[in-house]
Amino acid sequence: MARLKLSLISGVNERVKPLMDGTVEPEGVELVPTYSDPSETFWRQLKFQEFEISEMSLSSYLIARSRGMDMIAIPVFPSRRFMHAQLSYHTGSGIKEPGDIIGKRIGVGEYQQTASLWTRGILEHDFGVSQYKVHWYMERSEEFSHGGATGFSPPKGISFHRIPPDKSLASMLVNHEIDVASVHRAFRGETNIIDRSTRIRARGGDWSKVKPLFPDRIAEGARFVKKHGYIPANHAYIIRGDVYRSYPWLAFNLYMAFVKAKELAQRTLAESIPSGLIFGAEYLKMTREIVGDDPFPYGVQANRGMLETIIDYSYEQGLTPEKLKIEDLFAPSTLEL
Repeated sequence: MARLKLSLISGVNERVKPLMDGTVEPEGVELVPTYSDPSETFWRQLKFQEFEISEMSLSSYLIARSRGMDMIAIPVFPSRRFMHAQLSYHTGSGIKEPGDIIGKRIGVGEYQQTASLWTRGILEHDFGVSQYKVHWYMERSEEFSHGGATGFSPPKGISFHRIPPDKSLASMLVNHEIDVASVHRAFRGETNIIDRSTRIRARGGDWSKVKPLFPDRIAEGARFVKKHGYIPANHAYIIRGDVYRSYPWLAFNLYMAFVKAKELAQRTLAESIPSGLIFGAEYLKMTREIVGDDPFPYGVQANRGMLETIIDYSYEQGLTPEKLKIEDLFAPSTLEL
């Protein structure tokens, strides 16, 4: 019997790569993969729905579903990080600790993106910085933003501004036109048609005046995990609604394939540490001591607390008009997993 051939667009990491390169195959399915930076992936899928299976921003998924977009998720979360711990500040801002951000100017790639959603929620609930007591500056243009595809408008009561087309988060931070921003992508040298931070990295300015808000990111990550019990996830995978209705068995088979791919990556993680990372084994041991043997758990049950929190944040921040239900967001065959 011929297998179902379906398109999949995704970024690549060691947990997903075995599925993308065909080492692991979903039962009954032949995947036709497209590799793409997540920012571009989400914009393409939200605007054109061109792929049958897609990696998807969790925040944009909540917004899209609240507005009736036809898709269903599986509880696979390939990307997690401490997004708030990637913030940097300009020393001229007078900021010494997270609570000092009140009244300051914060730059974000996109207001509705998951990194911004988690950052606002954590700043408010962990550090007392209300989203209504800062000034938000958004980098992405309407044309290339996720919000441009989902009909985003700034929530009421928010001080919202757009960064001019000839500037970027990085250039505005180094020149102290904003006080705080996450500019880690600029330093990593990444670029795509969505983000401008590397194309317009900084025009003038003194980078020695840009400092990390959390000088010890490992310590902040350990604090967060001890308090909350998880690393915040920012992506999941969705199946286009028409495809899911035609093949409802696809969700479970696809989920199990993602699980197998992750298990394969975990088994080979220690021996795949680059030789140039001299203390890689020690860092891996330290990581496991802080976040456990599986910092990327899949399934609804292992992630219920995290999912309830991001749903609460989305509603609290005015991105979704009501609190969505986990049972409505994920394919029924995956809810008990």
